[in-house]
Amino acid sequence: MRLSRAFLPTLKETPAEAQIASHRLMLRAGMVRQTSAGIYAWLPLGWRVLQKVEQIVREEQDAAGAQEILMPTIQTADLWRQSGRYDAYGPEMLRLKDRHDREMLYGPTNEEMVTEIFKGYAKSYRDLPRNLYHIQWKFRDEVRPRFGVMRGREFLMKDAYSFDLDYAGAQKSYRQMFVAYLRTFARMGLKAIPMQADTGPIGGNLSHEFLILAETGESQVFLHKDLLDFDVLSQPVDYDGDLSPIVDFWTSRYAATDEKHDLAAWEAIPEAQRVSARGIEIGHIFYFGTKYSASMGLTVSGPDGKPVAPEMGSYGIGVSRLVGAIIEANHDENGIRWPEAVAPFKLAVLNLKQGDAGTDALAGRLYEAFAPDALYDDREERAGVKFADADLMGYPWQAIIGPRGAAAGKVELKRRATGERVELSVEDAIARVKAG
Repeated sequence: MRLSRAFLPTLKETPAEAQIASHRLMLRAGMVRQTSAGIYAWLPLGWRVLQKVEQIVREEQDAAGAQEILMPTIQTADLWRQSGRYDAYGPEMLRLKDRHDREMLYGPTNEEMVTEIFKGYAKSYRDLPRNLYHIQWKFRDEVRPRFGVMRGREFLMKDAYSFDLDYAGAQKSYRQMFVAYLRTFARMGLKAIPMQADTGPIGGNLSHEFLILAETGESQVFLHKDLLDFDVLSQPVDYDGDLSPIVDFWTSRYAATDEKHDLAAWEAIPEAQRVSARGIEIGHIFYFGTKYSASMGLTVSGPDGKPVAPEMGSYGIGVSRLVGAIIEANHDENGIRWPEAVAPFKLAVLNLKQGDAGTDALAGRLYEAFAPDALYDDREERAGVKFADADLMGYPWQAIIGPRGAAAGKVELKRRATGERVELSVEDAIARVKAG
């Protein structure tokens, strides 16, 4: 993308309503625009990041055996009455009526709908296990929407739903999603810590929330240092095999939010191994047994021919919330520092003298080597403006090309995360960026 033709409405001043880093930086970098309280339009730069985050989530769900579907945003109230949640859910649910006076709602989650869909097709134990997921917009009418996309009213969410014949199968599905979540967040450059959590309005008796560490986190968290040192991406994963060793490693070491903090267990950990920090929730998984299948009449014939209500679980990731969370964990005083996997562009090419034959030629070569994953700053702007915008938008690599360097066939390559700068030939610069 050429910046001279791009729709990237950056701001020099920080909007007064932005209270946390991700909100400030997303507005200043032209990633989103607020259209009403807690509701945002995603502009080209933000949309590219959101799509990259979504694709990583999708790939890891597929790898774990989940199958993608797409359910509608509008649901009937009758479905939620079957489960008993329509009246119990609370004012966060947006309720409405269609022209025939039928009660509808804008879905905050999809346990009821997916149960009804599966009920129409699953007849036998041979139809199990199954895990269905979708990535869809949700709406929850927060009483105080704030912090930008971190606590908006409309948000993009991945929610998956597993169906198993028995408890053992349901626990296997739970472990599959547990590991898939660890891998998903690690691929985005995040260290996510699973912590036992309350099930809330979803129901059930087993739940883990996944939090990343960031100074602006909503929760105080306490954990064993070993959890920060564990590299899940280096572990061989067989989703059809036994995942207990990986899950047991995480669940056997202390990790808790302030709500479930056990002071005695904490003090039993050697002081050098204790980590206390703030955390941001980015995912939540639940096992709730037959709560929905039983209440909504979903049964299949078991191996003995008798009807069985499948055991179920649900697994959510806040996809749009993740964009804000990544920024909270990766920024400095100059702007965003995107991990490469989710950056809107891997490389920003900064031509410091637009119209000069030498700089134009070198910049063009670099841009073509990485397009469409490169942004070319070809604006008639001062060098300082280009540097500031590139740092603000957080591209992992900047290739800086001025007349002196171009005359020598050299490019100054800057790595945003560390600030490291090195002068290289075009060929070596391309190889360095491709190597990551």
